[in-house]
Amino acid sequence: MHTPSPITRRLSRQIHVGHVPVGGGAPIAVQSMTNTDTNDVAATVAQIQRLQQAGADIVRVSVPDMDAAEAFGKIKRQVSVPLVADIHFDYKIALRVAELGVDCLRINPGNIGREDRVRAVVDAARHHGIPIRIGVNAGSLEKDLQKKYGEPTPEALVESAMRHIDHLDRLDFPDFKVSVKASDVFMAVSAYRLLAKQIEQPLHLGITEAGGLRSGTVKSSIGLGMLLMDGIGDTIRVSLAADPVEEIKVGFDMLKSLKLRAKGINFIACPSCSRQNFDVIATMNALEERLEDIMTPLDVSVIGCVVNGPGEAKETDIGLTGGSPANLVYIDGKPASKLRNDHLVDDLEALIRAKAQEKENRAGDLIAREA
Repeated sequence: MHTPSPITRRLSRQIHVGHVPVGGGAPIAVQSMTNTDTNDVAATVAQIQRLQQAGADIVRVSVPDMDAAEAFGKIKRQVSVPLVADIHFDYKIALRVAELGVDCLRINPGNIGREDRVRAVVDAARHHGIPIRIGVNAGSLEKDLQKKYGEPTPEALVESAMRHIDHLDRLDFPDFKVSVKASDVFMAVSAYRLLAKQIEQPLHLGITEAGGLRSGTVKSSIGLGMLLMDGIGDTIRVSLAADPVEEIKVGFDMLKSLKLRAKGINFIACPSCSRQNFDVIATMNALEERLEDIMTPLDVSVIGCVVNGPGEAKETDIGLTGGSPANLVYIDGKPASKLRNDHLVDDLEALIRAKAQEKENRAGDLIAREA
């Protein structure tokens, strides 16, 4: 369980979105986007704080007009997580949020308009030390590319991206990241693979408009998983028609499964069968809900019987193996105690929290000794 990931990541240029490094070997950043009305400052701040509590590294906020830009400034002052402003068409909005402290501008240089307007945005970004994200989407390709290719294709997405990149190259602005999203898994994967060979900048991964919580999670996991296995990707967003907090949870679970990020609890649990000595499914549902606040990396196995339980438990920080008349708990791979079913979840939660605190204390002592 503690072996490193075998994935060799693509080496990219590093940029910083606020205090978060993106690319250049930095941990893959997980982000989401608010779906509140940006002009409702209180609701948007509350949602951003929920996303941050769930582990979000970066949050994107739509800024469709100048009123929203002013609201964005108020929001920015009330949160600590880096914010990306999502802007289309009106370059003046980009200039305003740059003044108000935005951490990254999400634009398409092609829909900003004339070269002088693109230059003004780039100059503002350079002056304030703000990176830019170029976002290409299969659903909004330029008309001439639609005519040239007949329909969205990986090649069309990459050609669109390269046009926007050329804008920034002409202005000698290298601090940007790029996305080439499509709702079709094969199209998105092919486009990212093509683009990864052509530029050195970090790539923002996503399967756009992936679907609801279940279908979107499956589609995103397949598409992003293929790319991450290739070593492609520096920041990800799992786009779900669901509570944005679910996007963060799925994103981290995805990275944990590939051993690319270690944040929070990595649960190993059996699907349950008639051999189980406790209700595995109910136990897992309760533990996942109760322990969402723990960000300390921990491996926890919950296995209903003795067939695979001891083997899994010996490889995890805490392992529960079903047994009769009591279940056996392993800590750091060694038998430690027995738990009865009547207080199983409460007792196991307490053990996990104690283990997480022990790890935090150990890490703190190590930092203090190195200081």
